[in-house]
Amino acid sequence: MLTLNINGQDQELDVAADMPLLWVLRDVAHLTGTKFGCGMAQCGACTVHVDGAPRRSCITPAMAVAHGQKILTIEGLSTDGTHPVQQAWAELDVVQCGYCQSGQIMSAAALLAKIAQPTDSDIDQALSGNICRCGTYPRIRAAVKRAAELG
Repeated sequence: MLTLNINGQDQELDVAADMPLLWVLRDVAHLTGTKFGCGMAQCGACTVHVDGAPRRSCITPAMAVAHGQKILTIEGLSTDGTHPVQQAWAELDVVQCGYCQSGQIMSAAALLAKIAQPTDSDIDQALSGNICRCGTYPRIRAAVKRAAELG
């Protein structure tokens, strides 16, 4: 049994210590907003926050975050879509297929928590590990800037 703090709630979960956090979230905690993309931390679809920093959950063993660290998933960002990043994404119609978007949003939220008014370079660097197969990068960058305004 591991105790994980997920979206502000301590949860005692019966999982193997080496089980990837992604599968703990999706299969055990039933939080399916975090997506499986590559399984090698290359695409960013599985991005969550651990103590406020973006982390690839597909390669993070559950035990690595079972010591009181705070895990935040897309479901915990806001339950009603009122987080500035979520609002900007909807307002600018960023999503095309949508598969990568939870990872994109989580990376953008972590960036804006650190840098309130990011430059294009800041945005590009912070989201460089998040791949969008549909190529919505210009809309993603515009949405990050809009979220900063809403912030």
